[in-house]
Amino acid sequence: MSWKERYPDEMTCVRCLEEKEIRDLDRLLWCEECQARARKRAALWGWACGTVFALGLGLYIWFGIQPDLELIPAGWVATLAAALYLSGRVSRELIFGAMRVRNRRAAEARPPASGETPSGAD
Repeated sequence: MSWKERYPDEMTCVRCLEEKEIRDLDRLLWCEECQARARKRAALWGWACGTVFALGLGLYIWFGIQPDLELIPAGWVATLAAALYLSGRVSRELIFGAMRVRNRRAAEARPPASGETPSGAD
């Protein structure tokens, strides 16, 4: 028996509070749109963390190691590019995982525009 069989056909997404079919929700009851928004937000934060890490590494290389500029500067640049990419990817996944574990209720919910009646309130 699947976990989806234990729920009714329609459930409320815990992030946006919209009614969705159970097949469109995952195990934490997030819809696909909320997952995409969370991944996008995690990607932005991941790139920011990766940039900070790469800048810190660049400062360490420049002031700590003090490389000779005749000694393959492209190698140092490639090292910084790899650090930016890898730390950005790792940060993105860690941040997305933290969002999923935290599972804040109604984080993506938007109040109805004025004049609209909430669904189910007739």
